[in-house]
Parts: sequence; structure tokens; C-alpha cells
Amino acid sequence: MQEKKVVSIEERIPKLKEARKKKANRRLVFYLTIFFLLILIIIYLQSPLSNVKHVAISGTELLKEEFVKDKSGITTKDNIWSIDFEEIEKKIKALPEVKNVSVTKKLPSTVKIEVEEFIRVGYVKKKESFYPVLENGQALTDKAIPVPKGDAPILIGWNDSTYLTEMTKELRSLHSELAALISEIHWIPESSNPYKLRLYMVNGREVLTSIRNFSEKMRAYPSIAMQIEPDQEGYINLDLGAYFVPYDSDEKINEDKSADESTIEVEGESVNEGER
Repeated sequence: MQEKKVVSIEERIPKLKEARKKKANRRLVFYLTIFFLLILIIIYLQSPLSNVKHVAISGTELLKEEFVKDKSGITTKDNIWSIDFEEIEKKIKALPEVKNVSVTKKLPSTVKIEVEEFIRVGYVKKKESFYPVLENGQALTDKAIPVPKGDAPILIGWNDSTYLTEMTKELRSLHSELAALISEIHWIPESSNPYKLRLYMVNGREVLTSIRNFSEKMRAYPSIAMQIEPDQEGYINLDLGAYFVPYDSDEKINEDKSADESTIEVEGESVNEGER
């Protein structure tokens, strides 16, 4: 039987001391590392290294990026850790073009501003200028342009904000391919029908319809337009039903006569519909 080797206490003490020394050294290195990291963090937070160096703005079309940056109030003197992001979001969201906004930081020194704008659904014509109209019915009267871009219909005769708001909701629901076919939308209210519209399409075709259920009624336009010969003169009626009316028909003559004789009330003004 093999005898077990007996290790004396004198032999074990140096090994225990060495193990304890290594453990103490590891603990010291750990604490020193934490200490120096804290020092570096304090230096970073108190130095220009933590200042904003870049403001990245995305999602803008109606607004210019530089304008959004100025509105945010962020400068290169601001510490990225002391910025009140909620306050900046409130400032930018107060702009009439802005539907939603998100402001976040991207280390080490970038602030990201992601903007969601209201969709432009048309241009309101007033005198010789055009003003963008957003999906919420807001007309940007401080952004007059001499010529619209052609990316949305021109709205003519809209001097009542209530009807304009209802119209913009319908345009927002209208399929983009159908909206691209419309050149002008004239509001031609009558005493018996304040929702009446006359549309001029990009191909020159005329359409009569209504603000009410406009987006739904316009779905019938492509199928009717395909059945009309290019040289056939007339208009498509989508107000009561969906059909083509030649210009020399009795319906057209009666409509013109009614338009010349009718007078409507819009916001207290008496307007002859034949002048629209």
C-alpha cells in the first residue's frame, strides 16, 4: 500500500501567501481601472469632447434641414448629455408642416432629428400665387410659390376652410395614381349642393363630382375614361352615378343655364357661380 505524502504547514504557508498576493493584486488592478475610467468619464463630460459636433436631420421635404436645425436650438456649444430632447421635440412639432418628430443622440457627438411631415395633397391658388395644402387641411400661407411643382392638384375657388379640410381628407384617401391624373379641382358650390366640384384632368378631360365620398367616386373614372374616344367632347359626371355627357347634350345646356343664374352664399359673400 502506497503511503500518502504529508505536506507540512511550513511548506504550505508560502503558497498561501503567494495566492493571497495575486488575489490582492487583481483586486487592486480592478479598482484602479474603475478609478481611471471614472476620471476619464468626468474629463469627457466636462470637456468639449462631449459637445455636439453634428446634427443629422432626416425626413424633411417641405422644410429645409437648416431651418429645422435652427428651430431645434442645438449648437456646437451644447453638451450632448445635457440636451432636453423632449423640449426640442415640442419646438419642432409646433411647426405646421410637422406631423411627428423624434430626437435622439448617437454617441459620441451626433444628435439625430427624424421628422415626419404632413403629406402635401394640393396647392391652393389665391390671386397669382400658390400655397401648399397639407393632409390636415392646413394651407401654408407663408410659403407662396409662383408655380406649383406638379406633384399635386391645384385647388381653385376654395375660400371656406371647412370645405377645404374635408377635401384634403378625401385627397389623402385618394390613390396616388388617381391623384396624379388630376390637374385642377374647382369648388363650384350651389345653393342646393355646396359640395359640388369641377375637375380638369391632365389630359384635358372635365369631371363633375362632389367633395363627399370624392375618393370613392373617383375610382370609377379610369374605366369610364377608357371607353371615351379622344375626339369626343364632353365631361364625365361622377356626382350622381357615373356616366359621360357630351357638351351639346340637353344636360350640359341646362347645367350651364343653371350655373349662370344661380347665386350662392359662402361665408357671408354672395358669389355668382358663373364667375368662378
